[in-house]
Amino acid sequence: MALFDEEPKKKPKVHEIGQDISLLSVGELNERIAALHAEIERLEAELGSKSVTKSAAEALFRRS
Repeated sequence: MALFDEEPKKKPKVHEIGQDISLLSVGELNERIAALHAEIERLEAELGSKSVTKSAAEALFRRS
């Protein structure tokens, strides 16, 4: 069996929307909340970046 025959192992998801959380401990729930807050911050930063780009494009086309 060659080394390249194996599929790369996928990283387990920290949280999946709608996932059953009833069996998670308080610590696991806090970890997921922290991970989701970090993801929200990342998404908001990207949204802000896109807003700046959109505003610049709109300003450029208004001049034409």
